[in-house]
Amino acid sequence: MPVATFLSSRPENLLLFATVGAIAGAYWFIKGFRLLQRKRLVLNTPTSKVRSASMGLVEISGLATSPYVMTSPLKQARCYYYRSVAWQLKQQGKNSTWEKVAEEILHVPFYLDDDSAKVLVDPRGAELDLHCDLQQEYHRSILFTGPEMPGSVSDFLARHGVDPDRRIKVEEYCIKPKNFLFVLGTLSQNPGLDASVTPAWAERADQGQETKAPGLRPNNGEDVVEGAQLIKLSSEGAALPATAMTQQGKIAAALSKAGISNPAAWTAAGVGIKTARSEPSSSGLQAVAIETAVMTEQQGDSDEAESFDLHPPVVLMQGSHQPAFFISWRSQRDVIKLLGWKSDLMIWGGPAL
Repeated sequence: MPVATFLSSRPENLLLFATVGAIAGAYWFIKGFRLLQRKRLVLNTPTSKVRSASMGLVEISGLATSPYVMTSPLKQARCYYYRSVAWQLKQQGKNSTWEKVAEEILHVPFYLDDDSAKVLVDPRGAELDLHCDLQQEYHRSILFTGPEMPGSVSDFLARHGVDPDRRIKVEEYCIKPKNFLFVLGTLSQNPGLDASVTPAWAERADQGQETKAPGLRPNNGEDVVEGAQLIKLSSEGAALPATAMTQQGKIAAALSKAGISNPAAWTAAGVGIKTARSEPSSSGLQAVAIETAVMTEQQGDSDEAESFDLHPPVVLMQGSHQPAFFISWRSQRDVIKLLGWKSDLMIWGGPAL
């Protein structure tokens, strides 16, 4: 049915469209002003070098670096931060929509290096504008001519109990070694962050949970054997040191510790079927993701590893009094341009709706 016929057929249809347009227009208008405020904040905040930056709100640009590195679950990229998301196409009547079915966010301690010095960045609470390193759709159907689903994607879906035979879309955003970053945040006294600890789950503004992960290795060219950590697969099994376990054993231990009984997860790990009464929990999935994010040592000598201050006096983070915290892969000039045309479009396009 044409839109004009639909609107003229019943007066309430016109009222409905007018109401929806007014709400959407008001939302765009308000969001446009917020983007305009962000643009002015970027313009008015002083750009600083790490060595000469003063405490408070600052803008710093540089290259991402760290004594640690990990592997992202989907693209298997060496990185310091990743956000991996899976969407599933769901049918709702005559319409179909993409619904988020899995998401993992993980980071290791990383620094921003602008040649003058390095500063530790705590990305928790930041609004991130990162380059999308992977965006792909998969569907195991003879009617779909897309690429075959890699094993890393299948493992990621199985870990979250997602059926890989459905139509799936995956995305992954990473901060990789030597990536350029523009950061607007608060340079403050270190509240107790220790860059020598194992990686933590990156928190969003509405989250306050942190999970520790074993297996980090420093960038000094030498393997580090962790302390006497014992992992039990079950109450009946014998305890084994983590260093004496195979990769499958470590994954099995992680699944068991997380209380995950989903058969697909155990099959994907290649360790057989595990039966248990407990269902997978959010924290349990995080634990398995951390176990399977393989930590490796970066290539470099011991002098380079020792150049990192693992107990820095200051940290670039979200401030308690100034919540603005933005990390982008674009330059300051490109960020200003992006915010400019988006704010103009929303401010002038909102009332038009």
